[in-house]
Amino acid sequence: MSTPNTSAANEMFLAQRSHLADAYNFEAFVLELLKTHIKKQGKPFDIGSYGVASNFDGFAPEGFDDFESPVIVECMHSFSRRKFRSDLIKIRNQIRDKTPDLKETGPIVVLFVIDKPFDLDEMVFSELHGNDPLLDGIQVRVWTWKDLEKIADGDWTGSRRILDNLFPLRVKNIVSSSELDWRQEQMSRLAILSGRFSAGQCSLFLGAGVSSSAGMPDWKSLLNALFVTYLAGGDAESQFNEAEILELVRRMDALDAPSALVSARYLRKAIATSSEEGGVFTAAIRKALYGLRKGGDNASLLISVLVELCMPRRSGALVSSVVTYNFDDLLERELRAKSVLYKCVYGPTDPPDIDELPVYHVHGFVPEDTDNYAGVSDATLVFSEEGYHQIYTDAYHWSNLAQLNALRNSTCIMVGLSMSDPNLRRLLEISQRGFSDPRHFAFMRRTTSEKFGLGRADDAPVVSAEKAKAFLARHYATTEALMRELGVTVIWFERFEELPTLLRAVGFPTRVSIKEEANVPLV
Repeated sequence: MSTPNTSAANEMFLAQRSHLADAYNFEAFVLELLKTHIKKQGKPFDIGSYGVASNFDGFAPEGFDDFESPVIVECMHSFSRRKFRSDLIKIRNQIRDKTPDLKETGPIVVLFVIDKPFDLDEMVFSELHGNDPLLDGIQVRVWTWKDLEKIADGDWTGSRRILDNLFPLRVKNIVSSSELDWRQEQMSRLAILSGRFSAGQCSLFLGAGVSSSAGMPDWKSLLNALFVTYLAGGDAESQFNEAEILELVRRMDALDAPSALVSARYLRKAIATSSEEGGVFTAAIRKALYGLRKGGDNASLLISVLVELCMPRRSGALVSSVVTYNFDDLLERELRAKSVLYKCVYGPTDPPDIDELPVYHVHGFVPEDTDNYAGVSDATLVFSEEGYHQIYTDAYHWSNLAQLNALRNSTCIMVGLSMSDPNLRRLLEISQRGFSDPRHFAFMRRTTSEKFGLGRADDAPVVSAEKAKAFLARHYATTEALMRELGVTVIWFERFEELPTLLRAVGFPTRVSIKEEANVPLV
């Protein structure tokens, strides 16, 4: 096969540019292309994996092509004067403070590889440089697609292979960077989110983990409690003892092993038809939900901090809406306790007043006391698969519109969510259209390799810590890459007790320091 000429390579790039519309795909392509190109020259190129390179997108310690001194590579999907200047300052500080050995290697070249077209004349560069004497030892160069096309023209097959394997490359790069202290990355992402939060126009997306922090039952416990209600025919003590009920539930799980949504549909139909009383299923949920709550009415620190984020500042409210997937009214109780004006939305209704914080219960609302909420008994519960089917097929369902509005028009902070809900992922994908960079943040829990490798019965290691660590690194890297495609940046944590302090660091960065609290119980 003959090597195509330059025009053919250009045509190839034009045809494949749609694959690189995402900033992370662009970065993965550029770094792998440079790595392959520089390796052919017998020189090293590191992609943020260790040492000096961990501070930059890429690092060529011996230079390449006509660059005879070390080259730092930074990828920019679209040109921004502010980011250009801030990246130069970041590089300067890292060279000065963290890599003193690098300063003695001679002039340092910072190569910016930029995707989107831009104009950067000498006057503009001088302005961006800021006449900072500490930047005088840095030579800045800018590459565009013309420079990348010259490299690709020399290796058509290799360039095409890179384009066809962008996702695995992204995962590989994340795995390499995750070998560093992931908490360092956590701090960096918290700082970015804090800046977004302080600018306003944020929304909170809250899942079951938030209610669990206040002792509310998880999904499986709630389903089991509803099985009790059904099997006992409304009178558990006269029909079955506790051991018998638990055994029947266990055997039912083993018999059909249905999904949670299918089980919920079975229960909804069974309980609703076992009585002529209207609203019996909602009443059963209410009884199970609040009856199984652990710790009584003890307040949740996590919910308290979330409400603090919702409280208006002197400059106005920074949280524009709350989207919750929980049935309970624990958040509303805390909002009232702290005198935050809000409007609970659980169906098509008039929009909230300008001073009211809308709290959207997009899966339904089952407050303990219904007297404070007009028409709540008529609200639709998205409890089982038919509820999900209704939402999927109705693009203009009020709950879909509420979520899409928040996802399109605000920075969303997701807490207590597994991020596996199919409808939420669908809406995230829709809302991300037209955007290249992630705009939302999700707090997600990770486990340690030691815990992951333990056995179930006697806690004897089933998988070695080294193998477990390698497996988890790739698992979390793949999760991050997939979430980025949906427009979400993951902020990892290991213990649920960390969440209140992490969220306070977002909303009140000058008051909270998490630098020394990573492994300390949070209060």
